[in-house]
Amino acid sequence: MTGRDPIDADAVRARLTGSLWHDVRAVPATGSTNADLAALARAGAPEGTVLSADRQDAGRGRLGRGWTSPSGAGLAVSVLLRPTVPPARFGWLTLLAGLSLVEVSRETAGAEAWLKWPNDLLLGPERRKGAGILAEIAPPTGVVLGMGLNVSLTEAELPREDATSLELAGAKELDRTVLLAALLDRLEARYRAWSAAGGDPEVLLPGYLAVCDTIGRPVRAELPDGGSLTGLAETVDTDGRLVIAHRDGRTPVAAADVVHLRPQNTVDT
Repeated sequence: MTGRDPIDADAVRARLTGSLWHDVRAVPATGSTNADLAALARAGAPEGTVLSADRQDAGRGRLGRGWTSPSGAGLAVSVLLRPTVPPARFGWLTLLAGLSLVEVSRETAGAEAWLKWPNDLLLGPERRKGAGILAEIAPPTGVVLGMGLNVSLTEAELPREDATSLELAGAKELDRTVLLAALLDRLEARYRAWSAAGGDPEVLLPGYLAVCDTIGRPVRAELPDGGSLTGLAETVDTDGRLVIAHRDGRTPVAAADVVHLRPQNTVDT
């Protein structure tokens, strides 16, 4: 397959090496794969159900932001998980997904890839945004994990100036069927290891820190309450929070829009 051919669900299943993803579905178009899979979860769909779409018109990212791309130009996929680990650890699923996206972008697609905390995929030498992740609870026991990856978008098709795609980042592999199968394999491996450890973040944290471009950078965290915090991003703690060192001490941040700053902009005001 080449170009923007539809995802072949049968070919994805044939490429999988694990056993978690037993129901892989691919549709030409939908509003939101997350919303559709959440409805299936409420109807009793089992863990391991996968839904991808060649085009989605009402995709959502963090903070309710929209996410769309031309038909066949991106990878829009949601997976249904039913974790048995403590719910307090569910937040690590988005970081797990981000780490899996980095691995696929590097090892399968052949692109330079990093993460910006918490889970924005950065691609290419300019480290522009190429993907986003959204996890949503599907009561009573499910988590729908949605991922949107820009695969073959051109500059003219990008939704924002700081965005990019695998193709623009110099990737060699752009077949979305191949990329989806590789992503599902990486997700399964990471998820099974994390689950077997009872959700222990130490299973994921070293790998995450190794690819997180935010660590060691001066940042401004724009907080949900409208405030902001400027300082040096030191680490990510075992709760998945970004620890920012500033002139008054250190503050762990659980939710924020993070802006990478130049060194001269690090003084908190």
